[in-house]
Amino acid sequence: MWEGYLAKQQKIDFIKREFLSRLCRQMQLVKCEGPLLTEQGTGLQDDLSGIERPVEVKVSALPDKQYQVVHSLAKWKRQLLADYQAPVGQGIVVTMSALRPDEETLDETHSVFVDQWDWEKVIAEEQRSIQYLKQQVQLIYAALTATEGKLRAIYGGLSILPRQLTFISSETLRAEYPELTAKQRENKITEAHGAVFVYGIGAPLSDGKKHDERAPDYDDWSTQTEHFGTGLNGDLLVWSPKLQKAIELSSMGIRVDAAALKKQLELTEQTDRLKLAWHQRLAAGELPLTIGGGIGQSRVVMLLLQADHIAQVQCGVWQPGIQEAL
Repeated sequence: MWEGYLAKQQKIDFIKREFLSRLCRQMQLVKCEGPLLTEQGTGLQDDLSGIERPVEVKVSALPDKQYQVVHSLAKWKRQLLADYQAPVGQGIVVTMSALRPDEETLDETHSVFVDQWDWEKVIAEEQRSIQYLKQQVQLIYAALTATEGKLRAIYGGLSILPRQLTFISSETLRAEYPELTAKQRENKITEAHGAVFVYGIGAPLSDGKKHDERAPDYDDWSTQTEHFGTGLNGDLLVWSPKLQKAIELSSMGIRVDAAALKKQLELTEQTDRLKLAWHQRLAAGELPLTIGGGIGQSRVVMLLLQADHIAQVQCGVWQPGIQEAL
């Protein structure tokens, strides 16, 4: 029993170290430390879809300030790249921990505890395109498949990742499966192809519904593209034979510039955020153009280990009986 536990922990550690190393090389990223808390009122907190409540922390030694546990580091990373004047083509990655107690469901892939590789890279104006977004997704997927290949070479087992990554816009996906919900469409297309990147998430589709919600002040989901649809962001999905459903490994995108920020805040009726310090810096052109996202650590591990439940690869809190049944 102890030997089995040790063997699993060694595999988890191997996957995390190997993938992070390959990600840094592929993407020209340097690993750095990131915060667990952010000060309320600065605009640095990632508001996700806008309904999740952050965990608030009162620091006795700082009684005049209010702090929140981060949801992600989407804005913090961009501010750091500005403060240290990172050049185009280079960026950072943080092994981030967060708490999201407002998760509606705790299931095989959803946990209150979130651990992800949170990355961000400076780009040039001409790189704000779907083509560049796809190139970066391919680099991430290459790091993932290479990690799986080395894992199998050392520990054995069958590979599950397809060589080819399929790209499709959320609008095209809706047109192919108009009778299905967005989540059902994701499962359908990912089962068919094995690994899919769905791009253009946040703006209403031609039927008036959104594929999924996105905050207005990090990913650019409003820019019209030369492809079928709107938005310079997306989600990386991989089919899990064990769970018989798609697992979302990453949400990422080209970030808003000043124009897209203003437009998306107007569309979502949240222009009051323009008064916040971070948003004022972006509007004033003080923050670099970037691309970034998060890659779920435990989800990558559970996929490559073909685990039944995320609780098998991370420590979290679950409904009664879940942990004992695994």
